[in-house]
Amino acid sequence: MTDSTALTRRTLLVAGGAGTALALAACAPSDSGTSSGTAAPTEVAALGDIPVGGAIAVMLDGSQIIVSQPTAGEVVAFSAICTHQGCIVVPEKTGLNCPCHQSLFDTATGAVLKGPATEPLPPVKVTLDGNKVLAG
Repeated sequence: MTDSTALTRRTLLVAGGAGTALALAACAPSDSGTSSGTAAPTEVAALGDIPVGGAIAVMLDGSQIIVSQPTAGEVVAFSAICTHQGCIVVPEKTGLNCPCHQSLFDTATGAVLKGPATEPLPPVKVTLDGNKVLAG
């Protein structure tokens, strides 16, 4: 590899089972010699599919996330991996429930409402573009 070879760095955020996040980086040669630094956002849901005050589970890059609409027109998202022992949480009327050990998380903040989990669900960045919920 020469000094003039530019590398493009892409970072993928993967939530860990103990509430930690692991950043994995992959390097590949760039065709243009410059780095764009941004990836196109991915549509993960339609706003109308998410109940106000509730949440839905969706897939993002092969991992399940939770997308919530705390108030009309506001969206937030979290990793669906329970911070206690890595089970997948399920949206329910009372919050985001872990079926393995009954931890309960707040749909609006990801905060622990009931243990044994002690750490909140890691946030996932989402934005709203009209009726489209975009991640990334």
